[in-house]
This record gives sequence, C-alpha cells and structure tokens, in this order.
Amino acid sequence: MAETAVKINSKSNEFEGVRLEKKLILGIQHVLAMFGATVLVPLLTGLNPAVALLAAGCGTLIFHFVTKGKVPVFLGSSFAFIPVIQLVDKAYGGLEYAQGGIVVAGLLYVLLSAIVKIFGAEKIKSFLPPVVTGPMIIVIGLNLSPVAIRMAASHWGVAVIVVLTVMAVSIFAKGFFKLLPILSGVVVGYVVASFLGLVDMSAIQQASLIQMPQITLPKFSLGAIAVIAPIVAVVFMEHVGDITTNGAVVEKDFFKDPGLHRTLLGDGLATLLAGMIGGPANTTYGENTGVLAVTKVYDPSILRIAACIAIGLSFIGKFGAMIQTIPTSVMGGISLVLFGMIASIGMRTVSEGKIDFTDNRNLIIASLILVLGIGTSVVTDVPVGITITENIKLTGLSLAAIVGIVSNKLLPAQK
Repeated sequence: MAETAVKINSKSNEFEGVRLEKKLILGIQHVLAMFGATVLVPLLTGLNPAVALLAAGCGTLIFHFVTKGKVPVFLGSSFAFIPVIQLVDKAYGGLEYAQGGIVVAGLLYVLLSAIVKIFGAEKIKSFLPPVVTGPMIIVIGLNLSPVAIRMAASHWGVAVIVVLTVMAVSIFAKGFFKLLPILSGVVVGYVVASFLGLVDMSAIQQASLIQMPQITLPKFSLGAIAVIAPIVAVVFMEHVGDITTNGAVVEKDFFKDPGLHRTLLGDGLATLLAGMIGGPANTTYGENTGVLAVTKVYDPSILRIAACIAIGLSFIGKFGAMIQTIPTSVMGGISLVLFGMIASIGMRTVSEGKIDFTDNRNLIIASLILVLGIGTSVVTDVPVGITITENIKLTGLSLAAIVGIVSNKLLPAQK
C-alpha cells in the first residue's frame, strides 16, 4: 500500500496530482473493507443485502453532504440493531415494523444532533458513561450468541473452517489484507461449502444481470418503536468513538469542524433513509478508518467514490443473488466470531473507562443492565418488563438501557 499513499495538503485536505483512476482503486479498497460487515447484517436479519448496499452508499453521500464533505467516513450496516430487528420480526410478524423502528431511531439521531448543538456533547454524554454503555454492548453480543450457535450447527465442519480462516487472517496477515478477515472467512467458507454440495446456484442462474433492489416501505407500531429506539443510546456512544478515532487518524478535530451535531445529523438522516427503503440502520465504520490509517490517503472524495460503487453493486441482480446463496453454516462461523467480539468490545469499553468495580454503585448498575438485558431478551422469552399499553412492553435491551441510565443518575457517586 505504500505505493498508493500520497501526500495530503493539511489545510485543504486535497490530493496533490492524483488521477481519477487512482482514486477509483482506492475507492474499491474501501468497498472491500466495508462489504463483509455491511451485507452480513441483512443476511442475519432477513433484510435484503442489495438494499443494504444501496442504503449504505446513499447514506454515505448524505453524510458527506451534511458534514460539508470534510469527514472521510463510510456508513454501513449497524450490528447494534441485529437483536432488536430479529425480536420485532418475531413479535410483530414482519420486518416492515422493524423498518418503522429504524426510521424513528434516525429521527432520534436528528433530535440528538439538535440537542448537542444547543447544550454541547458533554452534557449528553453524562447520561451514557462507560458503566452504562459497556454492559449494554455486552448484552447485545450475548443476546446474539444463541443465533450464532444455531446457524453454525447446520454444518459444524464448515463453520469451524470459517472461524479458523478469520483467526488466521486477523493474526498472521499483513498490510491491507489484514483488514479483510470477515470477507476472507466468507470466501473460504463458500468455496468449501460448494465442494460439499451445500450451495444452491439456482438463484444466481435465475437472477437478472441488472435488477432493481427490492425496496419495501416501513410500517409503524409503538411496540416495535419501543423495542428499537433505546439502541440509539448505544450507537450514539459508538458514533462519538468512531468520529474521535477518525479524527485522530487524519489529525483533525471533527468535533469542532464540521461539528458533532453535523456528524450526528448525517448519521441520523442516513439511518432514516435506510429505514424508509428496507435497509438496516447505518453507522460510521471503523473498518474504513483502518483503511485510511494504512493508505495514509484521507481525501473524503475517495469515500464518496466508494459510496457510488456500493450503489452500483446494489443494481447487479446476479451479485445480490450470489450473496443470498451463502450457506447458513458459513454465516454461523462468521457470527461465532463477530457476536463474541461485540461482547468483548463492551468489556473493552468498561476497561478503557477505568470503571472501579470495588464501588458498589458501579456493580449495581452493571449487574442490573446485564441481568435485565439477558434475562428478558428474545432468547429467553421471559414475560417480564415494563408494560406501557396492552401492546407495548419494554423488555431486553430496552428495559436494561432505561434502568441503567436512570440508576446512573439516581445512585450517588462515590466521593
């Protein structure tokens, strides 16, 4: 990658004499980095992968427009929404209701951006310290673990090969290839599954070369909204962390220019669009920030080129059909790694926040979030929660988030 790295003018953040074809190559690298995770979310939730690519590309362009083209970020499918999308689909009988919840989540993001603009980011972050967000992220990962086991159990041999591939690439690969463990695991698993006769190619043969993404419109239910909306508390902190990391890589303070309120607004509008057309909620992608660190090319126009490529891929019918032929066991192997990593990121959040668990206050907050979030989740089907109306009950992560935030504010801090 050293050959492709070019110098950046720190004031204008523009390339110095780089031709369009080089920008295109760099854009393809960003597509490769985001691709595995972006299509994995719809494959796990039942949403359409082609629509997810369309939503990611259009959402990225919206984000760049709102942030004045200054922040080199790509928006892809958010893993934080996987368990609640699955729960809403199961409880309300359709992914359209999950779409409605995602639309409202996007609107809450827009509202947060206005609040940040008025009161400042620190005031909002005070409601979501690491002792709250860390356990909430752990709950997300642990709630997903039975799903990973069920998928991997369809063929443990393939799932294990996928896991070993991901591990090998993550630990031993060098350079840009090291950024593609998920994509590598899917490719190797797909090839192995093909040799074992586990891949049905008929969908690829029947699909058209050019095909419109299957856009679906949202439906709205207060119950579904109540399940999905609290996830905004988690992804808000994820957004803050991603923008901080991105700014550190390119050596710019994006909290000041263009401002956290603008990055939140861009993320919210992108998620709003995704919910309207049938895609998963969007979030800023650390994978693409990793590409920035490797290539040392920070021009935001490269990310916009990647967004256009993603949009183009969403209209290739055979490409979308091929994605949907990926066997369950392959996705199970990937999920074994990814879902565990989500829970591990929650533990890292607690560790980096230097939470003192000798303080009973912190122990109580964390324990309430963990037990309520896991014990009343979609996995356990325990009928415990806060009943708002006959059709609305807060359970799982929604209940855990509310209890955690309130407990953090009510319990006195140790002096």
